[in-house]
Amino acid sequence: MNVVLWILQVLLGLFFVYHGWMMLNPPAQVQPMMSYIHDLPSGLRRFIGIIEILGGIGLILPPLVNVLPILTPLAAAGLVIVMALAAIYHLTRREYPNIVFNLVLLAIAAFIAYGRFVLVQF
Repeated sequence: MNVVLWILQVLLGLFFVYHGWMMLNPPAQVQPMMSYIHDLPSGLRRFIGIIEILGGIGLILPPLVNVLPILTPLAAAGLVIVMALAAIYHLTRREYPNIVFNLVLLAIAAFIAYGRFVLVQF
């Protein structure tokens, strides 16, 4: 179970660091696919980007360097909240494929949080 959790942590962490970077610096070629990024107020977009980057780092770095590993399940729980709010945002815009993707990421983050709080603690 520890190996499965590590794999999920790394994959989810890398995804959130990448997506957070995209929120901070959206390239022109993704504008048609991710129009929701430009529809957000710039301050909120930056806040979300920073939160996603910190959450992604929090999934990987603390247990890797063995400094405050309790931050990993807390980061996963925080990302659950972010994904729930993202699903609500996409629901208001009727972007149903994004909602499904948000719920999948929410489920993975919830599994990591549960796994690191209950199943296999550091």
